[in-house]
Amino acid sequence: MTLSIHSDEHFMQQALREAEKAWELGEVPVGAVVVCDNQIIARGHNQTEQLQDVTAHAEIIALTAAANYLGSKYLDECTLYVTLEPCVMCAGALAWAQLGRLVYGAADDKRGFMRFGKGLLHPKTRLEYGILTEDCSLLMKAFFKGIRR
Repeated sequence: MTLSIHSDEHFMQQALREAEKAWELGEVPVGAVVVCDNQIIARGHNQTEQLQDVTAHAEIIALTAAANYLGSKYLDECTLYVTLEPCVMCAGALAWAQLGRLVYGAADDKRGFMRFGKGLLHPKTRLEYGILTEDCSLLMKAFFKGIRR
């Protein structure tokens, strides 16, 4: 049996599928997946409207599911793929979870944590961005264009 190693693009495509689920529910289309040992262990998409909970961001939902799956609040062996740069709240949660690696697609110049710098993440978290940026950005732009008509 051959072990298939998936690329960052593959996992970001899975996060994009989660973002599309959010859109179908009338949510801002952000999706996330948590990967451990090349396997998706958790998924999440924005649910702030559905749950009437301002903290129900894709990243938080995926982190909670991953912690439940692993039986640990620490995700130092995991990678989170998310379609949009996390906000400050989510970056704080990722820091507390001691996330091993964060990969995001589109930048968020207004609300993204990078306005304040990588120091909001855990010192050992590896950061990568720009994976399927155009796809992630187009999804967000199309959603907001539809709202503003």
